[in-house]
Amino acid sequence: MIKDMTEGKPSRILWAFSIPMLISVMFQQIYNIADSMIAGKFVGEGALAAVGASYPITMIFMAIAMGCNIGCSVVISQLFGARKYGEMKTAITTTFFSCGALSILLTLLGLLFCHPMLEMIRTPDNIFSDAALYLNIYIGGLAFLFLYNICTGIFTALGDSRTPLYFLIGSSIGNIILDLVFVIFLKMGVAGVAWATFIAQGISCILSAVTLTSRVRSVRTQEKPALFSLAMLGKISWIAVPSILQQSFISVGNIFIQFLVNGFGSAAIAGYSAAVKLNTFSITSITTLANGLSSFTAQNIGAGKLERVRKGFRSSIVMLACVVLPFFIVYFFFDEHMLMLFMNKESDVAIGIGREFLRIVSPFYIIVGFKLMADGVLRGAGSMKCFMIATFTDLLLRVILAFAFSGSFGTTGIWMAWPVGWSLAAVLSVAFYMKGVWKEGMRA
Repeated sequence: MIKDMTEGKPSRILWAFSIPMLISVMFQQIYNIADSMIAGKFVGEGALAAVGASYPITMIFMAIAMGCNIGCSVVISQLFGARKYGEMKTAITTTFFSCGALSILLTLLGLLFCHPMLEMIRTPDNIFSDAALYLNIYIGGLAFLFLYNICTGIFTALGDSRTPLYFLIGSSIGNIILDLVFVIFLKMGVAGVAWATFIAQGISCILSAVTLTSRVRSVRTQEKPALFSLAMLGKISWIAVPSILQQSFISVGNIFIQFLVNGFGSAAIAGYSAAVKLNTFSITSITTLANGLSSFTAQNIGAGKLERVRKGFRSSIVMLACVVLPFFIVYFFFDEHMLMLFMNKESDVAIGIGREFLRIVSPFYIIVGFKLMADGVLRGAGSMKCFMIATFTDLLLRVILAFAFSGSFGTTGIWMAWPVGWSLAAVLSVAFYMKGVWKEGMRA
């Protein structure tokens, strides 16, 4: 169902729009976590470490896909809010053609440089072959990953957060079932985990594309839209490229972090792998709220209703508190129980490392949440320069401080860098929002 977010009470609209997205994230993260859980519980600590070692590299590809998602979503939201349906259809088809070509290119490059990337981050020899096997299968499914994220971005831009939820629920359940079959019954090990994701994601993205095509065709236009437009690609790229850089630089930063963690051995890798999967669950949930706020902002900027953007931001802070508090309570007070989902009692060193990570970073979720909400408004309005400044500040500080602290404090020093980077970047993002640079819309 296509939804106009330029009318009605902002808080009610954002809650109704964001709840299906949050449920989608829950299912998405559950099946991402299931990969590590099943690998760690039924194959062993080495398999968990292998999946974890390849994780920051897979996140680079995910970051690019998410950047494309955000770029097309903002532009299509603004065109939808302005009732420019012909241009909106051109933006949709332009996105499909350009992102399809990009996914093919990245698949070829990923397969070619799989081993060098794992060597670059000092992947230990005892898990290298499994990590490479998992990564190669993952890279083979990049076209599915990109297509699914583009479809989700377009559904969201049109105010429909429920349809992607239905496909994701089916994909998540299918992925978990396939994980269990391939790993427990067929004894495929790490390869089974990777193939389960490949198959489930492939089916989901095809169904999403078919449904989206039907929805878009139902929107009537007076003129026949162009299938591809360089000018439209430029508009999408104005939002997508900074978003890709933001997401990618964060992933590159995570590769540097993984480089440091790998130097402390496979137990540290396993502990960090489990903890960072839990951390990703919380951060992705917050980011989902921010993405919903971006779509809300974009539609209202397109309609020229700036006051609704302010009301939307205030409502998003209440939503943020409701989402962050449960994550903090569970991760801080029940950290060992959460990590035991991934490992057995014998992995006491890895569990201790994971607990330390969660206890250091989880109290600061509310801080990074303020940053991401402010970023949501900046991105939805097209104020990408300020958005990038705040994001790169966070990234650079986290990486530099992780290297500086790890020499004296070991893995503890690496985790300490996260709250510092989040806090300073949050100050910048909120300051940009308060200054009102987003009011200039696409000119910013």
